Order: sequence, then C-alpha cells, then structure tokens
Amino acid sequence: MIMLIAIGAGIAVFTGIGAGIGIGMATSKAVDAIARQPEAEGKISKALLLGCALAEATAIYGFVIALLIILFLK
Repeated sequence: MIMLIAIGAGIAVFTGIGAGIGIGMATSKAVDAIARQPEAEGKISKALLLGCALAEATAIYGFVIALLIILFLK
C-alpha cells in the first residue's frame, strides 16, 4: 500500500524534474540560436514554444498517472 504511494510520488517528481530540465535546455539552445541568427527569431520562437508545450504536457501526464496510482490503487 505505502509502496504504491511512494511509486506514484516518485513518478510525479521525476516527470516534473525531466520537464524542467528539458525546458531549460531548450530555452538555452534557443537563446544561443537567436544570438547567432537574429533574423530567424520567429521560427526559433515557434519551435521553442511547441517544444515547451510538449514537455509540459509530458509532465502533466506523469502527474496524472502518479495521482491515479496514489488514489485508485490503494
């Protein structure tokens, strides 16, 4: 019982950490790319926003799965 709660909490933490690291790396690379080619800022920004949205969706899915494990597998 307690093991399932720990697994659920672990999944939520790891997906949140993974999304944070991914968004940080993507933002860093986007800023570097914009600094090198300022005229491509529009295309880079669109790709960055799409990537950040997908990373956040992954974190939200992980959080939902963790909640399901914690609440319904008791």
